[in-house]
Amino acid sequence: MTFSSAQIQDQVDAVMAIVGTGVLPPIVQAGHPVLRAEAAEFTGQLADAELAVLIEVMQKVMHAAPGVGLAAPQLGIGLQLAVLEDLYPVAETVADIRSREPLEFLAIINPRYTALGSETAAFYEGCLSMTGWQAVVERPARVQLDYTDAAGSARAAQYAGWQARIVQHETDHLGGILYIDKAHTRSLADGAEYAARWAQPGIELAQQGLRF
Repeated sequence: MTFSSAQIQDQVDAVMAIVGTGVLPPIVQAGHPVLRAEAAEFTGQLADAELAVLIEVMQKVMHAAPGVGLAAPQLGIGLQLAVLEDLYPVAETVADIRSREPLEFLAIINPRYTALGSETAAFYEGCLSMTGWQAVVERPARVQLDYTDAAGSARAAQYAGWQARIVQHETDHLGGILYIDKAHTRSLADGAEYAARWAQPGIELAQQGLRF
């Protein structure tokens, strides 16, 4: 499935119609076909002003969730666009073990990431489109991200630790990939079980208890 310019415009119009009522659009959940389709490359399908409004809406939805990233397909829009931001307070021990540093707000268009080196890191992840579930995903610890910014300029940046995880998670969404596709499925836990048993900075207890 690919998305035409007309389809993308219809999807954006549907989101904006909801916004026009004074509420934020819902985040679509796993099982919605838009989450499993390759999002269309942005080639100017939206005017600059419309793109800016969409980015602003996505940021508000991400904050309200709350989350650290949101991809356009999560609002039902098949376009290669995502927003990232991680400025939440985190305990020092958690930040240290997970290499979690603050990430200022960033909108990325047509992103691609490339692993830098062979080092990987495995931690629990969740997704706003799989509400109430967590699973361990092993990902490259460092990546280079190539993307276009909201002004239309080509950018490249390197990310490590938790920032690299966010970059990969959101970019994967644009290829129709959910984190569960890359997860250790034996680690899958609902929110209550995760909070009660496995919500430590690392995954060692979960590895022992769930045998993965």
